[in-house]
Parts: sequence; C-alpha cells; structure tokens
Amino acid sequence: SASGAAEGGAPTAPTAPVTSAPPGTPSAPASQAPGDELPPPGDPGDVLTLGDTGPEVTDLQQRLLRIPNVYQGGQVNGQYDQALAEAVSRFQVWYGIRGDANGVYGTATRRDLESRT
Repeated sequence: SASGAAEGGAPTAPTAPVTSAPPGTPSAPASQAPGDELPPPGDPGDVLTLGDTGPEVTDLQQRLLRIPNVYQGGQVNGQYDQALAEAVSRFQVWYGIRGDANGVYGTATRRDLESRT
C-alpha cells in the first residue's frame, strides 16, 4: 500500500503544477509590462484617468477645448484633474458615448473626440 500511494500520488501532483505554472506565470507579466510603458502618445490602447499626467493629457485638454462648453476655461497643463474628469464625463454624456467608465478617457471616448477635433 505504501508503494501504491507513492506511485499514484507523488509523480502526478508535483509534475503537473511545476510544469504548467512556470511557463504561464512569467509570460503574462512580461508581455503586459512592456505594453504598458512602450505605446507612443495617442495610442488608441491608452486609457487616461484622474491622476494621470503627461503629453497625452495635454492633447486631451486641447481637444476638449475645441468642443463648445465642454471644458470651458479649462487648463492645459498635462494634469488629469477633477475638472478634466468632469469635462470628459460631460463630453461622454452629451455625445452619447458608451464603452468607457464615466470620466475616463478610454478607447470609445478617444475615438469619438478625435473624430470631432
């Protein structure tokens, strides 16, 4: 009975998890990390939200200023602040944009805003 337990349980249990876990685990973070850092500004895959900063935010601010009454008097400073989040939300509501969270500049909002500006 001792040899049966060792034969049946020991080889199967360690082999499956050890073989399947290492290839899957490193490849997922490795492929995600460079993707988050490498896209150029304006890449359609980028999502901007409260607290973000940089040239993509500046571009968003400039585009929203071209839409009447959406970001009236808004600053172009590269900072995704509360006023910018409210302007993005206003734009989403006024133009019926669906697919992005309220106040978040995601793919659907970007596509619509870029088509108008």
